[in-house]
Amino acid sequence: MKKLLLVVFVFSFTTLIAQRPQGQRPSIKVTGRVIDKDTGQPLEYATLVLQNARNPEQVTGGITNLEGVFEVETLAGMYNIAVEYISYKTYKKERQLLRTDTDLGNIILAIDVEQLAEVEVIAEKTTVELRLDKKIYNVGKDLTVSGGTVSDVLDNVPSVSVDVEGNVQLRGNDDVRILINGKPSAITGLNSTEALRQLPAESIEKVEVITSPSARYDAEGSGGIINIILRRSKLQGLNGAITANLGYPNSAGINGNLNYRTGDLNIFTNTGYNYRERPGNSFNATDFFDTNGVFTNSIREEREFERFRKGYNVNFGVEWYVNKTASITQSIFLRNSDNSSETTNNFFQTDISGNSSSGFRFDPETEDDRTFQYSFNFDKQFNGDSSHKLTFAFQFEESDESEESLIIQNGFDSENVETIEDQRRLFLQSDYVVPIGKGGQFEVGYRGDFNTLNTDYNVAFISPTIDELGITNPSNVLDYKETINAVYIQFGTKIKKFSFLSGLRYESTRLIINQIETGDFNRNNFDGLFPTLNLNYEFSETESIQFGYNRRIRRPRSRFLNPFPSRSSPTNLFQGNPNLTPSFSNQVDFGYLKRYQKLTLNSSIYFARATDVITFITEDTGDDTLFDGEQVSIIRRTPVNLAKNERFGFEMNANYRPTKKWNVNGNFNLFNLITRGDFNGQNFDAENLSWFVRLNNKITLPGSVDWQTRLFYRGPSETAQTKNQGIFSMSLAFSKDLFKEKASLAFNVSDVFNSRRRVSETVTPFFTSDSEFQFRVRSYNLSFTYRFNQKKKRTQGGQRDSDGGDEFEG
Repeated sequence: MKKLLLVVFVFSFTTLIAQRPQGQRPSIKVTGRVIDKDTGQPLEYATLVLQNARNPEQVTGGITNLEGVFEVETLAGMYNIAVEYISYKTYKKERQLLRTDTDLGNIILAIDVEQLAEVEVIAEKTTVELRLDKKIYNVGKDLTVSGGTVSDVLDNVPSVSVDVEGNVQLRGNDDVRILINGKPSAITGLNSTEALRQLPAESIEKVEVITSPSARYDAEGSGGIINIILRRSKLQGLNGAITANLGYPNSAGINGNLNYRTGDLNIFTNTGYNYRERPGNSFNATDFFDTNGVFTNSIREEREFERFRKGYNVNFGVEWYVNKTASITQSIFLRNSDNSSETTNNFFQTDISGNSSSGFRFDPETEDDRTFQYSFNFDKQFNGDSSHKLTFAFQFEESDESEESLIIQNGFDSENVETIEDQRRLFLQSDYVVPIGKGGQFEVGYRGDFNTLNTDYNVAFISPTIDELGITNPSNVLDYKETINAVYIQFGTKIKKFSFLSGLRYESTRLIINQIETGDFNRNNFDGLFPTLNLNYEFSETESIQFGYNRRIRRPRSRFLNPFPSRSSPTNLFQGNPNLTPSFSNQVDFGYLKRYQKLTLNSSIYFARATDVITFITEDTGDDTLFDGEQVSIIRRTPVNLAKNERFGFEMNANYRPTKKWNVNGNFNLFNLITRGDFNGQNFDAENLSWFVRLNNKITLPGSVDWQTRLFYRGPSETAQTKNQGIFSMSLAFSKDLFKEKASLAFNVSDVFNSRRRVSETVTPFFTSDSEFQFRVRSYNLSFTYRFNQKKKRTQGGQRDSDGGDEFEG
């Protein structure tokens, strides 16, 4: 860094001398592009130095932009040319006569092994890169998630929130497409919510938040796309980090990310074992009414959960640089989870006469998950130009999940429930990118996703019998097949300060839903065209505006289509709807970015209109179940297609860094959702204005102890049937570096006030219900990280720091 600052200072000062009149010598432009030899990626902020060969004291130069391109105006003459980039070998050409505009072409720099054989630097603070179609959050030293999970990391990314049940939302929309390294992945498992809670936070390098996806990306996800990039180094030799953690409620784990590169081979792994206990609780009180609105009976349920999660994750791969322009990467991912849970329900019933009765239900469940994934990636660059390339990806996945429980009610074995899921997925993708003109780029690609899922759901009622319960046996076998073929084209270019990227994507979807036991068979075929447009205009290096438009689709997930009633209690169940159809939406996004010396502001106004919206409703099934000798109504929660909705909102992200030891960043999101629709004669029109705000404050105390506080508040929300109260939570963390920054000790408290719980009220013509739900209670975690051949305080691109904190690039 000192060397770079010195170079910049020298040529900035001497440029003033070089710009003095020099007779009649004409002005010329010197252009070129700087590229990493191994990866083929452009090097941003590389330095071009032009030294006058006849008068060495005269020096001028410039710095490359985001695409690695430099353009410097100077006087004609003979120059010694050098291109420098920290930790890379310097490119030099002596006594070059430059009489006219000169393009130096692609300048390829290689890593200087002598400088970097021993050291890699890792992120100290989160940085943000702003691109035409996405925002990239490089995950820094977020103390509140140290020793946590990927789900914890996402809950602290701007625009993203995770509700109390672990569902990921983007700007308040839960229809989010989650990718791993740019592709759908078995890493997120059959249940992405649960899988994200089991992956360690230390495995993440950065998170891409894509609110206005270009045609290159899946059209799936009306809320947008979250792409999680796993850690991988490319430096010579062995480097990595190991993190061990202990916590309460009882948790322990050890995770490591290691890389070893020798010659043209790079071997990498992210491996970890974790054990976690996650207690939680819920409460539900429901009053039932007849068709005349007269009270008939009520039931109150108090539930306590004890969840035990243990298992390992292994991501192992080899990257082979075939030559200077081609590379092959192969990797395997393994996950083995041995989970269990114990749920205790206490019931209290009151009938129309005021007579009371009580009972309990104990549900011990065991769950085994096995996941295997093989990935093959080929990358070919033509003439060493990363803007002209061909890529191909192949991925095969197997996921098996089995759940079994013997439910005890009122002291007797009442039912045995077993669910076995077997999923296979084949994924293919190929993209071809070619430069057109100066700054233009054309891209074409194909993606195929072939998914099969077999679910065997078996329920055996022991006491009372099915006939005594008065319900239909829900046992069934579901065969689900999904085939998606997609092609796309897109073109983008930059003309001075204006950039645009436009594209068109076509997706063909074929769904087969076959219920073996009942003989029901559904086939859904639907095609769609999905245009995209992204624009950007730079007023200056510190101010720009963006505009995005895209059409999206929300396909019903297999769980939403699965008609098997999953019962969380004798009186409450969730049931899928095999007749669901996809929802289509059109969205626009207008953004503004402004950077000041110590403050960065990034805001957006967005609007979306969707049809055939998939919405969850709660209804009385019309069935009763036997409870302590009395028949009690069964309530069902199920997804349906409603008519339409409109969503519009405002978002503001701010980062303020008053001093080098103090950094404050905040995220505010205000959104309004208008829903219009009817189902089964009931009107579900609703208007919901809600918001959330997140505030992070990090300060370095005396003794170099870092202290971070995170505050989060989600405002009240409302649907046609349910009102949810606001939710507040606060987390604290402290960290201290040890052994000359080779190690760190961190302690954090999640949900300090134990207040992260959902409190809601549901009102329908036939019942009213008050409920509370807390997925996990307050937790404490102590983690120790040891780094070898690494250092802290890497900044954007591995080579610069900024007092401004987060950095945005257009």
